[in-house]
Amino acid sequence: MSDILIRHEAGAFLIDGKAGAAKVDAAAKAGAAELTPKLGRAPCLAVVLVGEDPASQVYVRNKVRRTEAAGMTSVEHRLPAGTGEAEIIALVKRLNDDDGVDGILVQLPLPDRVNPTHVVETIHPAKDVDGLTSASAGALVQGAPGLRPCTPSGCVWLARQALGDLTGKSVVVVGRSILVGKPAALLFLEQNCTVTLAHSRTRDLPAVCATADILVPAVGRPEMIKADWVKPGATVIDVGINRIDAGPDGKTRLVGDADFNALVGHAGHITPVPGGVGPMTIAMLLVNTVIAAARRAGLEPPAVLDV
Repeated sequence: MSDILIRHEAGAFLIDGKAGAAKVDAAAKAGAAELTPKLGRAPCLAVVLVGEDPASQVYVRNKVRRTEAAGMTSVEHRLPAGTGEAEIIALVKRLNDDDGVDGILVQLPLPDRVNPTHVVETIHPAKDVDGLTSASAGALVQGAPGLRPCTPSGCVWLARQALGDLTGKSVVVVGRSILVGKPAALLFLEQNCTVTLAHSRTRDLPAVCATADILVPAVGRPEMIKADWVKPGATVIDVGINRIDAGPDGKTRLVGDADFNALVGHAGHITPVPGGVGPMTIAMLLVNTVIAAARRAGLEPPAVLDV
């Protein structure tokens, strides 16, 4: 069990994603410092933000802050909401051709009239630090070298911190999105787990969830996973982040896809929301940027990244 875990007074182990992210950020910083003299510059991440979505602005601001704190260069491209698809694609192509840029991240969601697939597929696979292109997905399916999606990678990392070797564990991922569900299933499979990918059409979903040693809800439905859906002592890696009403005063609060209060003391390990999986997404983005910079230069990624 990793020292990032904090024992809760009710008897459950809370998996501290903030502490975990700090540990991975430190590894990325050490890797960047090792790589910088070999490259003659710091690894560089370019972020493209289109429009003024408040949540996206917060995410981008955090990414920029943590990239720079890790000793890397951050380049922001903020485009008006009315920017057309062709102009966004042209920018991504310029970033592909810029040898000083190692990673490209296009912040989603994009404005409705812009096809996100067209934009993401423009990113060169060697710079696809979010792991979202079809080339990156194909490499994941084949078990070939490539950049892995950040949030699913963070889920696996947290599970390993809690449980150590995951070989033979039964994993149920609830949700089949291309952003989290499908790649998470494949990444747990790489850890020699037995994986079930469940979804809204799964028969007797609660019973399927109750078979899991590791349950990964990723559907965007507030507190859907109840205690009787979870095997006693199982590990719950909650990807969901939902804002709900907190009372008559108009305040809101964030909750996951799992009913945290019902599961504390029932699950063996659980990630809180906020402060669980969320911070790990940017941490894995930083690691991917260092890996991309090394591979583009024909170098092995720094060993310090193997945290």
